[in-house]
This record gives sequence, structure tokens and C-alpha cells, in this order.
Amino acid sequence: MIKWFALAARFLHEEDGPTAVEYAIMLALIILVCFSAIQAVGSNVNNKFNDPTLNTALGNGS
Repeated sequence: MIKWFALAARFLHEEDGPTAVEYAIMLALIILVCFSAIQAVGSNVNNKFNDPTLNTALGNGS
């Protein structure tokens, strides 16, 4: 039983696990920011190409 407590204490004092978790959280946040930026840029470009004024100026107006 003491062996289990020693293993648990050693696990709590090691810093490798929390470091990996911190890197995983940072990576997830970076990916989230990238997806949000790509979606915002895509929406703006889509709105710009669907603008009736631009379509008329390019000769594609209906």
C-alpha cells in the first residue's frame, strides 16, 4: 500500500504531464483562433463578391 502512495506522490511531483497538457491547450487555442480568422475572412470575401454594386461594375449584374 505504501508503494501506491509513493507512486502517487511521485506522479504529483513530476512536471512532464502538466507541461504536455499545457502545450495541448495552447495548440487547441491556436487552432481555434486560426479557424475563426479563416471563417471571418471567408465571410468577408463572400459578401464582397455577392455585392450587387461590384457585380454591376464587373458586368455580371442581372
